[in-house]
Amino acid sequence: MSEMEKKVFYLESKENPGLAKIFHIVLGIACIVIAIYWVIFNIQSIKTDGTLWITILFLVLFGVYQVLDGAGKTRKYISTEPGKLILKQHSVLPVVKIKSEDIEKIEIFPLSVSFKIRNRNKIVFRFGLSYIEIIDPVKNEIAGFAGLNHISYEIKVEEL
Repeated sequence: MSEMEKKVFYLESKENPGLAKIFHIVLGIACIVIAIYWVIFNIQSIKTDGTLWITILFLVLFGVYQVLDGAGKTRKYISTEPGKLILKQHSVLPVVKIKSEDIEKIEIFPLSVSFKIRNRNKIVFRFGLSYIEIIDPVKNEIAGFAGLNHISYEIKVEEL
């Protein structure tokens, strides 16, 4: 078999167009600015009404998420590289990097892939149903990755 090259499979149908990215970034910055404005100019209201902190926290977190989304940092994907897998299953959580020598076994299910990691728990990567066209290419790539890296894998069928 030949050497594996880096492949990235995005789990969304397509990337946002440039105008949408700019809108997300502007909206995020506006939310953060409004939250800061409220803290600075309405500090007396915040001291008397503690629930305003929840609103401010929400505005800041929503603003940060919008900026990250506009910058393309929230895209979900799976990437195969020589000797490792990179998984980003959740838009706000960090990526998970798995070295091929740490993988004991891979189980491929219809809508998920389970990685049994040596001396640790397993990691389950779920595809979801929003972009089903990518599932079979990803499963084929993972099977190829397992073959190239001498990892045992099994294709399982779930019955209802």
